[in-house]
Amino acid sequence: MNSAESASLALVCKERGWTEAGDSTEADLVLINTCSVRLTAEERVFGRIAHYAGLKKKSKKKFTFVIAGCMAQRLGEELKVKYPAINYVMGTSARSIFPLILEAAENNTTAVFDSDINEKSVFTFSDSHYETENEQGSVFRSFVPIMHGCNNFCSYCIVPYVRGREVSRSPENILNELRIVAERGVREVTLLGQNVNSYSWQDFDFADLLKLIADEAQKNGISWIRFLSANPGNFSLKTIEVLAKNKVFCRHIHLPVQHGSTSVLKAMNRGYTAERFLELTGEIRSAIPGISLSTDILVGFPGETEDDVKKTLQLMEEVKFIYSFMYHFNPREGTKAFDLPDRIADKVKKERLSRVIALQEKHTNEILKGRIGNTETVLIEGISRKNADELITRTEKDERAVVPGSKSLIGSFGRLTLSSLKGNTFRGEFI
Repeated sequence: MNSAESASLALVCKERGWTEAGDSTEADLVLINTCSVRLTAEERVFGRIAHYAGLKKKSKKKFTFVIAGCMAQRLGEELKVKYPAINYVMGTSARSIFPLILEAAENNTTAVFDSDINEKSVFTFSDSHYETENEQGSVFRSFVPIMHGCNNFCSYCIVPYVRGREVSRSPENILNELRIVAERGVREVTLLGQNVNSYSWQDFDFADLLKLIADEAQKNGISWIRFLSANPGNFSLKTIEVLAKNKVFCRHIHLPVQHGSTSVLKAMNRGYTAERFLELTGEIRSAIPGISLSTDILVGFPGETEDDVKKTLQLMEEVKFIYSFMYHFNPREGTKAFDLPDRIADKVKKERLSRVIALQEKHTNEILKGRIGNTETVLIEGISRKNADELITRTEKDERAVVPGSKSLIGSFGRLTLSSLKGNTFRGEFI
């Protein structure tokens, strides 16, 4: 979502005649679009802010310094108090002021608007989130946000407080952006939302939207569609049926379970049980044989017992995710879990996390080894960073494979045999 919204802000700049600076010393505008999902993300942003604040102090060229996104929404004017070099703080729902900021920068004046704009504004979607360039040159994939915000209020999560309540984008607006990116050569689209499958527009739910999108993709040449991030509690049988019937949807779903213990899931306010999650993955695999599943796992939540950890490991054994994003609990001020008793010691959290990681590595290796010799369609993404004569590709199951080939193939689809495995990356041979 951060990448998509950064692209939309860059488009606003380009439409006004701005171009990307060669480096920060040449810039008239520096904008940092921030994330608050993890505490470590905020810590990195503070480092970036300090760097540019120092640069601005030393430089003869006094650029306009803007902080946008979730940290801007959460901390507001506190950021300017701590770092006076910041000119503007623009929260997640305050992007309407961005043209005013650009106009002021162009005219060497100061933009004037309500100081409480971050609290008053209602989120509106940009018309396009197309990234015009990347490190490989051409752009053949694009993010398309379909909803914003979250109503779930998981006890550990800051997202509802910085993104607000759920707002869905109109089907017409979504389909129009699909047409725009298709005309520009995009062949893979990822639908985005903090709780993507809770999409709701009048009588349309997520499954209804997916039907429309599948029809539109068939007309305009988009070959693959993915979506992030789905909540297991909102995943309907109707959605599974639509995914099974339409091959344009990649045979991979990221489905964050967070934990394998129902009691911990209840404390997290996740809205489903471990037993229901196992039923859901069974329903998905029954309808879509061969689909790969990935997940998020959070260990060390307050009150977590050794038995809870064993239940998480047991769930992993039953589902066998192709990969997982695994992390231990860090209290976020402003969330309900911040004040919970029975916190787990850091040493214990890290030890528990190490067991989860070890089991996931075992499963990933077993799954990938079992795929050697298979033939797959891949999207050719770019040049391998380790070998300029090789291309990096990705299967619809979200597996990576390198294969010898010309960079002229980047952005196209190919068929290859998965011939061997090194780490978590296949070596392939084009057919």
